[in-house]
Amino acid sequence: MQQLLDHIRKYCAIQIGDADLIKSFFEHRTYKKKELLLTEGQRCFEKFFIVKGCVHVSYLRQNGTEQTIDFALENWWTSDFTAFQKGTTSQFSVRCTEPVEVLCISADNQRALLEQVPQLNAYFHQVFQRSYAASQMRLRYLYEFSKEELYQHFLEHFPDFTQRVPQYLLASFLGFTPEYLSELRKKFSS
Repeated sequence: MQQLLDHIRKYCAIQIGDADLIKSFFEHRTYKKKELLLTEGQRCFEKFFIVKGCVHVSYLRQNGTEQTIDFALENWWTSDFTAFQKGTTSQFSVRCTEPVEVLCISADNQRALLEQVPQLNAYFHQVFQRSYAASQMRLRYLYEFSKEELYQHFLEHFPDFTQRVPQYLLASFLGFTPEYLSELRKKFSS
């Protein structure tokens, strides 16, 4: 829980008494590699703060293949945020790519927490604004960069992912086939 409190303090000030109150709204969970935190097609009631590990967010394409759209590592939030906000069916699955430790908060608990500790509105606003900005840049890179440039950019800016994420998931995320990613890896390692 201390990790989340430290993360919150990067964005807003909280009182010592608020820290204990914040803790009461979260549930600590652990998951094994390949376990699902959230399943596409089920109602989404929670979002997850990654304490340890890595997850990927994906959906099942019409052709039956899994399309990875995002990853989350330590100190990142993940869920189907639209479904979480509306309490509707998730359009995405969240699966562990390695053993994961998370702090979960339900939509009801988040509403109650924000009523009791309103300064956390600033925290969530800033965190999700940064996340949205990163999504915008990713879209720009997908449209502007060649596949080689996209891979090179990813290697330079997110080297941890290449060590922690299976290559088939990285290929899916970048819009490549696993075979093409393998070719690029050979080319860039030479």
